[in-house]
Amino acid sequence: MTRRFMMLVILSVAVAFLSVVPTHAHHSFAATYFEDKVSKIEGNLVQFLYRNPHSFVHVEAPDESGQMQRWAIEWGAGLQLGQQGVTRETLKPGDHVIIEGNPGRNAADHRLRMRSILRPADGWKWSGTFQ
Repeated sequence: MTRRFMMLVILSVAVAFLSVVPTHAHHSFAATYFEDKVSKIEGNLVQFLYRNPHSFVHVEAPDESGQMQRWAIEWGAGLQLGQQGVTRETLKPGDHVIIEGNPGRNAADHRLRMRSILRPADGWKWSGTFQ
């Protein structure tokens, strides 16, 4: 009986431990963005949100009709970007940037998924992938 009780305790502890291990559930980028298309915008950075699970760059840039819009560009997580040399100080409001990315499925949202960013003033650039 004692051996059986100990096995139940060990099993209970193992189940409790495994239930608190974080899982890596993730939304599908294909549900939000056209992964087979690339759009390019050029404008001035309004805000850089360096955070997890995804950072965002907000840019004032014209849309296809020439109307100025605020674009939301989804980027990688702060930790992942940090490993690639991007910090919360890398981009500042007012920076002129050129961004290429996958356009959002709803054009009215003015969203992109970052593929590359260039700051022409000093030649700084980033391109790559993120999960």
